[in-house]
Amino acid sequence: MNHTMLSNTVVKELTETASAMVAKGKGILAADESDPTIKKRFDSIGVDSTPYNRRDYRELLFTTPDLEKYISGVILFDETLRQSGKNGVPLAEVLSQKGIIPGIKVDKGLTNIPGTREEKVTQGLDNLGDRLEEYKSLGARFAKWRAVIKIGNHQPSRLCLDINAHTLARYAAVCQQAGLVPIVEPEILINGPHDIATSRTITEWTLSKVFSELSRHRVLIEGMILKPSMVTSGDEHTDQADIATVAETTVKAFKRTVPAALPGIAFLSGGQSSELATQHLNAMNKIDGLPWELSFSFGRALQEKALQAWKGKPENAKDAQDVLFHRAQCNGAARFGEYTRHMENQLK
Repeated sequence: MNHTMLSNTVVKELTETASAMVAKGKGILAADESDPTIKKRFDSIGVDSTPYNRRDYRELLFTTPDLEKYISGVILFDETLRQSGKNGVPLAEVLSQKGIIPGIKVDKGLTNIPGTREEKVTQGLDNLGDRLEEYKSLGARFAKWRAVIKIGNHQPSRLCLDINAHTLARYAAVCQQAGLVPIVEPEILINGPHDIATSRTITEWTLSKVFSELSRHRVLIEGMILKPSMVTSGDEHTDQADIATVAETTVKAFKRTVPAALPGIAFLSGGQSSELATQHLNAMNKIDGLPWELSFSFGRALQEKALQAWKGKPENAKDAQDVLFHRAQCNGAARFGEYTRHMENQLK
């Protein structure tokens, strides 16, 4: 029996798309940097952040030969979904033609929650339904919404978790109503001196709240993807947990809080280096008895080296694509627990 208010056709479409997004050996490229974020990235290589440069860079990423072997979907920014490549083909279509599913970031950034110590909630629920209809007509098949949870002195507060879990669930329900698969992203920030045990406690608390709200809003769990942080030590903690500990702790926390009906978990890299994010993903996929696909949805951890190789110069495009393909390949191997450090030196 279908517990949601969705038609059987929509249920079928959502579950098929969600499964394809976490297909074995593949993951999601997050290319949905907001204007201020992409400007920071471009500043680091001395390139002006103009609509044309942003388009050229993202078109370079999307047209990487054979990228579809390791990338199942790409999260786009509003501007990118509306842009066409140099040959006049819309960028969303460039992806679809390669068998890569286009998606869209739909949240409108963070605002302070009154009554807290500057804890944040994400904006963008107003007229979300109308925006999603337009995005769907432009070729998007999934959406993404990020909530931010900070670990600190008496943080997160119960109010912060309640309001963010509620907002994520409302967003997810609106998405499914519009026929788009929601990526639900409760990011627990890595910043701080906390240890991995604290990180695990907050992760379990957050995920329990999020799934309780998703259930209350009748969100079809089989038709969504979770994009969480891995459970790590805070970046200022003196004694960093090793790779095996991070993998075991993360899987334990998720087994306690995430329904087995969920098709897959696409981890964010959240400030880890490209290699470390891959090593953690690899170690998790070596653990037996996982009820869900453990995948990746990386932005910087996939793009950073490609951006450095490109430097805004058309003649460097192929080098940048080779670097992106190599990182995608390393993460593809990590999806099977088959990644090795040796692969890092095997850039074709």
